[in-house]
Amino acid sequence: MLLTIDVGNTHTVLGLFDAEEIVEHWRISTDARRTADEWAVLLQGLMGMHPLLGMELGDGIDGIAICSTVPAVLHELREVTRRYYGDVPSVLVEPGIKTGVPILVDHPKEVGSDRIVNSLAAMHLYNGPCIVVDFGTATTFDAVSVRGEYMGGAIAPGIEISVDALGVRGAQLRKIELARPRSVIGKNTIEAMQSGILYGFAGQVDGVAERMARELADDPDDVTVIATGGLAPLVLGEASIIDVHEPWLTLIGLRLVYERNVSTS
Repeated sequence: MLLTIDVGNTHTVLGLFDAEEIVEHWRISTDARRTADEWAVLLQGLMGMHPLLGMELGDGIDGIAICSTVPAVLHELREVTRRYYGDVPSVLVEPGIKTGVPILVDHPKEVGSDRIVNSLAAMHLYNGPCIVVDFGTATTFDAVSVRGEYMGGAIAPGIEISVDALGVRGAQLRKIELARPRSVIGKNTIEAMQSGILYGFAGQVDGVAERMARELADDPDDVTVIATGGLAPLVLGEASIIDVHEPWLTLIGLRLVYERNVSTS
């Protein structure tokens, strides 16, 4: 089985693939201070609970694919693959790795590896042109052409960042639960903040994605808008432009990158 690891700024998502099917997944907090040995213990604890894997570290794992937006974590995971999975083929998404995605931006090396992996998966699943909206620490918008080229994107503060900022900078405001309020017109401070966050972000998604779609295609209706990321379910029912929700988009992209670099080599 293939172990895929997507390291974000706030959370790390791990997925276990049996061929093309994701059979298990986990979400943990990202800690840049976690050492390679701590990662090994964590991985053993998570995968030791799965019935298809053995109790020993590495039992049942045939390959590993990793992408990370946190350089310190990528360094430690590189050490994990070397020390604890030395006999297992591994792919760490970084410059030089084959993705098959032409990156048509001014500075290709500045584009986060997760965004390229998402673009590959989106093109594989839904063809182009398409837009990936990833609701993570930041809300990112990535545009993919009809030929599968990464055209660029947009980056906005994420939902949790905005909630935290309101609580810190607003004298009479505090951190709130991210939940749908009873109505758009909030009847108390908490509901008013929830309304502003939820419907404000939904409007942002519709506005940015609509403008991108007009640049990507002669007919914007030909553009598929794909939502992913841990906070996507909060906005799904309110952002009218989203066509499909694909929670494991990055993990699927990692599987595809692995196949391009190991399975077919």
